[in-house]
Amino acid sequence: MGIALLVALIYGESDISAFLISAGINLAIGGLIVATTSKAKKDIGKREGFIIVSMVWIVFSFFGSLPYVISGSIPSFTDAFFETMSGFTTTGSSILNDIEALPHGILFWRSITQWLGGMGIIVLSLAILPVFGIGGMQLFMAEVPGPTPDKISPRIKQTAKTLWVIYLTFTVAETLLLWAGKMPFFDAICHSFTTMATGGFSTKQASIAHWPSPYIQYVIIVFMFLAGTNFTLSYFAIKGKFSVAFKDEEFKYYSFFTLGFTALIFIGLLISAEIGIEKAFRDSLFQVITIITTTGYATADYLTWPPVLTMLIFVLFFFGGSAGSTGGGIKIMRIVVLLKNGYYELKRLVHPNAIIPVRFNKHSVDAKIVTNVLAFFMIYFVIFAISTVIFTLIEPDMESSMGAVATCLGNIGPGLGSVGPAENFYHIKPIGKWFLSFLMLLGRLELFTVLVLFSPSFWKE
Repeated sequence: MGIALLVALIYGESDISAFLISAGINLAIGGLIVATTSKAKKDIGKREGFIIVSMVWIVFSFFGSLPYVISGSIPSFTDAFFETMSGFTTTGSSILNDIEALPHGILFWRSITQWLGGMGIIVLSLAILPVFGIGGMQLFMAEVPGPTPDKISPRIKQTAKTLWVIYLTFTVAETLLLWAGKMPFFDAICHSFTTMATGGFSTKQASIAHWPSPYIQYVIIVFMFLAGTNFTLSYFAIKGKFSVAFKDEEFKYYSFFTLGFTALIFIGLLISAEIGIEKAFRDSLFQVITIITTTGYATADYLTWPPVLTMLIFVLFFFGGSAGSTGGGIKIMRIVVLLKNGYYELKRLVHPNAIIPVRFNKHSVDAKIVTNVLAFFMIYFVIFAISTVIFTLIEPDMESSMGAVATCLGNIGPGLGSVGPAENFYHIKPIGKWFLSFLMLLGRLELFTVLVLFSPSFWKE
């Protein structure tokens, strides 16, 4: 908030007092907590890790809503909380109808909430908590509960710092490249924040379509793709070990799915729309990458495309980026493990006595991980189905309900129907916004971190 305050001071707009008051409230309450818990036990077990991670996102979203409400940019606390949760969880769904009318400080705050949420508030804290004698591994496991959370280095503190160095380097690089493409410097910074976070908040109501420049759109395409890639691979690539990335099975499937869906939609646009080859290719590639990485920017309204192309985009709602990326969704690794297990199950039927383990990157996948992936898929789609039924009580249109639930659970941004890329979530009833905010949190922490809190056995000694 201090940085956003500096932006507000530079532009001399009406949001200066809002950031002063908000930062003051945070400082006062934070200071009170520090003062009253100085003698508390600092041992963090697995149970405490799950509670802290889940609660941090809720608490941060509560206090992060203050600048919106106090400045009057978003007078309704429900709307402000929805926008903030959408920011920290890097979902990108918005209730704003006139983004350009907002002060620069508020626009910057909106973007930086996604940048912080992209890498994870807890991962940032991991570099600081050890100073106070608090171990961080339990928090890292709760924050990154994917099938095989890799650590770049054995020490979690060093891992967090390395991740942030890579994250910051990519952000600076994209800012400079966008600025070189004639995007205003302020807009370049904000879009670099939300691109690397795979968040999708824009400083313009028309999103990236505001800049029809092919150069700007291709720069954003490249960095969205990088943000959706496992940051461990980015680390090895920066070290010059490109072979590690090219040999990685998840990266291969991630690239294959991206190119495959782009080719299908590209062909469909060439047949159905009267646009040039380059424009059709760029629109296809941009929409596929923005959805598969769960960024949620828009350069075209896919709801105006033929239904079969819109359906392909909706299928991508259930993919997500790579494990170890800032992307949300199911994650490519889980999809690959599921597909392989299904294929090998057919082979086991033919050869019932054969031992055919699921292999990933030439290593056998532990049966517990396969079971975890199957459970995740089942729970994910059960939650999607039940949530869609519940949401139809709030939003009777089935297409819009499915789109809203899928996009919030997958942390994508735009949905279908009345919440498509050309619309937003402003018209949703307050209870619907609170419900979708919970789905954002559930999806961002990959289900189990939050759902385990609802298990009676979790609270038993």
